[in-house]
Amino acid sequence: MAEIKADTTTHHQHLNVSEPDISDHKPSKPKRVASLDIFRGLTVSLMILVDDAGGEWPVIGHAPWNGCNLADFVMPFFLFIVGMAIALSLKRIPDQLLAVKRVILRTLKLLFWGLLLQGGFSHDPDKLTYGVDMKEIRWCGILQRIALAYLVVALIEIFSRGAQTKNMAPSRFSIFKLYYWHWLVAACVLTIYFAVIYGTYVPDWQFTVLDRERFDYGKSFTVTCGLRGKLDPPCNAVGYIDREVLGINHMYPRPAWKRSKACTENSPYAGPFRHDAPSWCHAPFEPEGIVSSISAILSTIIGVHFGHVLIQMKGHPARLKHWIPAGCALLVLGIILHFTHAIPSNKQLYTFSYVCITSGAAALVFSAFYILVDIWGIKYLFLPLEWIGMNAMLVYVMAAEGIFAGFINRWYYEDPHNTLIYWIQKHIFVGVWHSRRVGILLYVLFAEILFWGIVAGILHRLGIYWKL
Repeated sequence: MAEIKADTTTHHQHLNVSEPDISDHKPSKPKRVASLDIFRGLTVSLMILVDDAGGEWPVIGHAPWNGCNLADFVMPFFLFIVGMAIALSLKRIPDQLLAVKRVILRTLKLLFWGLLLQGGFSHDPDKLTYGVDMKEIRWCGILQRIALAYLVVALIEIFSRGAQTKNMAPSRFSIFKLYYWHWLVAACVLTIYFAVIYGTYVPDWQFTVLDRERFDYGKSFTVTCGLRGKLDPPCNAVGYIDREVLGINHMYPRPAWKRSKACTENSPYAGPFRHDAPSWCHAPFEPEGIVSSISAILSTIIGVHFGHVLIQMKGHPARLKHWIPAGCALLVLGIILHFTHAIPSNKQLYTFSYVCITSGAAALVFSAFYILVDIWGIKYLFLPLEWIGMNAMLVYVMAAEGIFAGFINRWYYEDPHNTLIYWIQKHIFVGVWHSRRVGILLYVLFAEILFWGIVAGILHRLGIYWKL
């Protein structure tokens, strides 16, 4: 994302990687890796697409539980990009104390914006309300998870510099030895995650529905568990620890599992609950919770490794010979774990198979952009994505979080639902195609993603960027 991106660019045949020198003297204008900006822009665009069109096209929305739909790739793609940006940016800050200060400050900024945007203060764009009851504020979210992963991996990067030699041996696997501290931490993270999800005893639990818009508001439910090692919705250790530490009132009230077959007849669409829906269907669940965020650190470590390859290995073939096999290996391993039912792929639990599948996909997508843009020089086809990637924080806040749409919706004629956005959707897209599903999809592609691509392009020409 923009707040942690490395400032780098590309030449067609010789890729020079350099980042901003943030010492006291003014540095020369840094260069950028165009493929990384484009990949970041694609990820932000995917978030807008799945958030705003996923309701009409559930195949691209989050999987209700196990599985991996298009929306489930967005978070790991962000974390992969965060990792690459860490490797590229921190290598140019020789002062360890200064680097730590910058990392902590940026982490605090991410936490602040995460709480403001997803804590509940700013409601849905269609609702003309603000404010949040502190008894129900949501502590976790996308930027909070990125903040945690960024903090941990960036500190590893800073404090492990003494273990890194300047010259890498010619062996193909020497880069793993050069940055072995990252992989030791990854092994520790994985060990802790497995110990928690398979070893924690989950007792029975109760909750009361506090959402005033729900038909079951004020009703209390009991969920029967009393076991350990389960990865199903009601009795997994991830949800149990979040309920105990965060408090059930501070968790996400509309988890994707509410669209599962066990809960609704309209699955994978949202809809009224079945008359025999189990009690856990009514409960909240935090998809960016504590234990799952610890596992998410793995996605960032894999991303920082790819950044190390970009820095240490000279020449396009050497980099691609490392990236593509590694991406394929991760993807295949994750698919095997999922389809053999050894470890199902699950975004809400951030399982190991999910890490492998999404990180492998991120590696291959980035490699494809690297070939197209940095090697073949086919850049102009992706200019809107590159512009979005260069101003990702702005587009994320205004479009993905709906702040701009919420502002526009505050200006209406006679009826609060009679707004400019509603008129554009109805008369230019839905009405022309006589299909709400197609109309909403085209609206998101052209009136949101392409629109913000053009806005970001104009801001790029003016030299205006939002950085944390």
